Amino acid sequence: MDKNEAEELKKKLFNQKENGWKEKSEQERQAIFDYANGYINYMNRSKTEREIIENSEQIAREHGFKSIYEYESLNAGDRVYYNNRGKSMYLAVIGNQNIEDGINIVGAHADSPRLDLKPNPLYEDSGFAYLKTHYYGGIKKYQWTAIPLSIHGVIVKTNGEKINVKIGEDEQDPIFTITDLLPHLAQEQMKKKLAEAIDGEDLNLLIGSIPFEADVSEKVKLNILNILNLKYGITEKDLLSSELELVPAMPCRSMGFDSSMVAGYGQDDKICVYTSLTALMNIQNPNKTAVCIISDKEEIGSMGNTGMESHVFDTFISEILNKLGVNRPNLLDKVFCNSKMLSADVDAGLDPIYASVSEKNNSSYLGRGVGLNKYTGAKGKTGASDANAEFVAEIRRVFEENNVRYQIAELGKVDVGGGGTIAYILANKGIDVIDCGVPVLSMHSPYEVTSKFDLFEAYRAYEAFWKN
Repeated sequence: MDKNEAEELKKKLFNQKENGWKEKSEQERQAIFDYANGYINYMNRSKTEREIIENSEQIAREHGFKSIYEYESLNAGDRVYYNNRGKSMYLAVIGNQNIEDGINIVGAHADSPRLDLKPNPLYEDSGFAYLKTHYYGGIKKYQWTAIPLSIHGVIVKTNGEKINVKIGEDEQDPIFTITDLLPHLAQEQMKKKLAEAIDGEDLNLLIGSIPFEADVSEKVKLNILNILNLKYGITEKDLLSSELELVPAMPCRSMGFDSSMVAGYGQDDKICVYTSLTALMNIQNPNKTAVCIISDKEEIGSMGNTGMESHVFDTFISEILNKLGVNRPNLLDKVFCNSKMLSADVDAGLDPIYASVSEKNNSSYLGRGVGLNKYTGAKGKTGASDANAEFVAEIRRVFEENNVRYQIAELGKVDVGGGGTIAYILANKGIDVIDCGVPVLSMHSPYEVTSKFDLFEAYRAYEAFWKN
């Protein structure tokens, strides 16, 4: 066999792992960039789970979706959604096939690691006013100091009035920050391990320094409260019933001289929210009912009534069964056991600077397509939902028939670390599930990096799955 024949045999037999940009024409690249522009715009309007749900509901209604409670009954082709307390959401396009045969689900999560304000956050010290925080999800605490931060969320008064807050995103707004120690005086701090260099109780947001013009104590705190009272009509006590989040005040942007990447906060897992949501907007009259989940609380274990551990998603599907006129005892369980799901959550992309934590043959690479994780978990696959080979083969078939670029990987080396998604929660209902999302660099940091190629392939992957 000569060299050319050997190369052809190699091409036939090897699992080729090449950069996906090489096969794209200029026209195809432009379509990717155009789609990424829509994503960047969405991200800059949607930094918190409440904003994600508000903007996603608007997109859905513009594409003919209505609340399930606007329907008396449901028929094939109907487009419905359920808004769960403004923090999670479920959408469906009713299929032509008997729903008893199962549904096709793509599920992402809207929450991202951040800092939340404590219930009693405001205090004054040495002429400065601060807000105390409690971090949410897995963060490296040192990454949240000395960067511009904005405040997003709601304050709810006892009379039911809800005040929406967003400060620090507009160029005319002030921003906020958490100070750090100058290197000249940080010899002891820099001797500590990274995980210990910044204490959680020291992540205090600096918010003001002008004293109120009166002979009273805590003048700076009083001045801040007076400003808030004049702007929002609130008192310090109203902060007890607020949900205020600190997120980076940095915009999501195209990255690189070639604009091939996206840099921005919260791409875990908002990138999968956007790709699955926009893919669902294209679905018309599917064979099987197509369902999109936008969940909350994944970063802290999916607990609570807006997380996937709750039964609210079951309620949504049960309501569909009711309005289709087919519900009966145990049908919900049967539907789930016949269903299939892509758990749309991001994957850790291989970073060559930190390649020692990855096993290169089983890593996701930016620019090579959507990443599939057969299992996640930690040491010995603990806590993982391990997709069976039959379902992996089915997903491979769907992607290959639709020319979707994909890669199958693990989350780092064995015994190095691990992670989890909502996959196991849906698998516990009897659903076939595999994780399928976009590879990310600097995951869980204030500024994550993704490839526009992978972004677009995720969009195509979810659409192909629903149309299958």
